[in-house]
Amino acid sequence: MRALALGPVLVALLASTARGQDSLPPALARLRFLLGTWEAVGSGSPGQGAGRATFAVALGGRIITRTSFAEYPAAGERPASRHDDLMVIYTAGDTTKADYYDSEGHVIRYVVTEAGDGRAVFLSAAAAGVPRYRLTYAPTPDGGQNGRFEVAAPGAPEMFRTYLAWTSRRVPGP
Repeated sequence: MRALALGPVLVALLASTARGQDSLPPALARLRFLLGTWEAVGSGSPGQGAGRATFAVALGGRIITRTSFAEYPAAGERPASRHDDLMVIYTAGDTTKADYYDSEGHVIRYVVTEAGDGRAVFLSAAAAGVPRYRLTYAPTPDGGQNGRFEVAAPGAPEMFRTYLAWTSRRVPGP
């Protein structure tokens, strides 16, 4: 009897999840190309990390979450390590924003824009005495994506230098 009662609840939950992706606000719908699970494709260089990121619609289509990890093998004097992070992408009025948190204690607040060529650019505000960050995702013609994380030193908020760059491919899933 209890299993029969759960049937309609499960169907309603699945339907609401499907509606969530279809009813993204326009600002988030422009980021639809990010949705899914992505695996970083490395060059095979010694000490290079490997990782995975999943972008998913949540809260009935009101936000997109990105959960991500990177694992780095031991190299030279450096021990093996793992980096985990969470980013929540949302709209506030007409602005798309993102809040980033990681296992090292970093918190970055971004404003998200879409460049005319389909890239999504996450840019932190310039503030005295702190670095500025820029994270860019660009779809590739083969269905993958390129990513780049850049940092500008305090006092030079427009002079970004690449800290990490990667290419990802979509992981097939259900």
